[in-house]
Amino acid sequence: MRLSQTTAAMLPDAVRRVDYDRDSAAHQIVHLGIGAFTRAHQAVLTEDAIAASGDFWRIIGVSMRSASVRDQLAPQDHLFTVTSKGEGAPVTRLVRCVGDAIVAPEHPDRVVAALADPRTQVVTLTVTEKGYHLVPADAELPALLREDAARATPHTIYGYFAQGLEQRRANGLAGLTILSCDNLAENGTRLREMLLRVLAARDPALAEWCAVHCTFPNSMVDRIVPASQPADLDAVEARIGLRDEAAVFTEPFRQWVIEDSFAGPRPAWDAAGAQIVADVRPYETAKLRMLNGAHSALAYLGLANGLELVSEAVADPEIGPLVVRLMRDEAADSFTPAPEQDLAAYADSLIARFANPALPHRLAQIAMDGSQKIPQRWLATLADRQARGKASPAILHALAAWIVHVRGDTPHVSDPRAQPLAALWRTAGAAGIVAALLDGGGLMASPWVPTAEDRAALDRHIAALG
Repeated sequence: MRLSQTTAAMLPDAVRRVDYDRDSAAHQIVHLGIGAFTRAHQAVLTEDAIAASGDFWRIIGVSMRSASVRDQLAPQDHLFTVTSKGEGAPVTRLVRCVGDAIVAPEHPDRVVAALADPRTQVVTLTVTEKGYHLVPADAELPALLREDAARATPHTIYGYFAQGLEQRRANGLAGLTILSCDNLAENGTRLREMLLRVLAARDPALAEWCAVHCTFPNSMVDRIVPASQPADLDAVEARIGLRDEAAVFTEPFRQWVIEDSFAGPRPAWDAAGAQIVADVRPYETAKLRMLNGAHSALAYLGLANGLELVSEAVADPEIGPLVVRLMRDEAADSFTPAPEQDLAAYADSLIARFANPALPHRLAQIAMDGSQKIPQRWLATLADRQARGKASPAILHALAAWIVHVRGDTPHVSDPRAQPLAALWRTAGAAGIVAALLDGGGLMASPWVPTAEDRAALDRHIAALG
């Protein structure tokens, strides 16, 4: 029997839930990119905010490409369970605050209408790094964004925002809090810059209205959410007595740090454990460089050694210590933390989380879209340490593993730049790949340029990795 609004009453008492009237929402959040992470993180904290404040906020989820999440949620009246797995027995809770799931390519008008709805106060996003289509400030807008700047069917987040904000302005409505939850340094700032560029190409007055009336808080999110496996769904069904095709599985740990910059009302996320702060940057830097940087190293080094899971890679006698050095000695020593941040304790918690055997997290999932991730996870760290006169041997070893990974001769490469990366390997070869990727005019050029010693280390590791 499938989980639904009707059958939820049959759930055992052990399944935690918050009691409220789902039809009473005066306020609404639109979430672009609803997937497993959103359901395990933002939706759970919103559920806890409702419990703390009594103020119900409905989430309208938008799937930017695939219909799979809508097809999981719609037959269940958009209910789903979240199970945290750590020490001891798993803990399952019911989440009820998602009110709809829209597939954007099927119903672009419904997405625009949700953004323009007077009840909508906040828009959150998890569209992955590539969903932002970031280009330098002095570069021309890509063709896709120029198309979205015209009055046509939206194709990107910017096209949807353009039409939704246009309607809000025309109807005399307030602006929105537009809150990125993706792993990008200064994610709100960068989203604001790109959106204003697209809006200015469409309607300069609309861009000015957005700049005045909308806010773009920077934020940092942290919770490990592996892709759900069929065996996980079977196990939760056996425990709760109902089939939940939208079930997600996560760790007990969760963190959300949000810049205190809101255009209007918001859920009581701080009462649910979120940190509302003046400056998110030290927190996002720690997460990007220590957690995400270590995750990527585990992924590429682990896959190169035939491993499948994070817990396997961190337990490997060679990979594990190398990643610990990357985290503690290099990433943690590349920036200035906030006064209240304890980076040594943070590193301890990360190692324990990575080693959690109850939460199988696949390396191939982490390895996806590496060309969009390593600039902020590794290259920024390398640049900052280079400026301080410090070497980064662990990151260089991991970077070499990524370079070999994108050669394209393994089944794990899933990257928007997979074809140009593989083509670069064919033309440059092992002897020239480092320069072709990382030099000033290279495909992955960044503020960091490898020294002669760096190049030698990369060449040595690339040769050893095959």
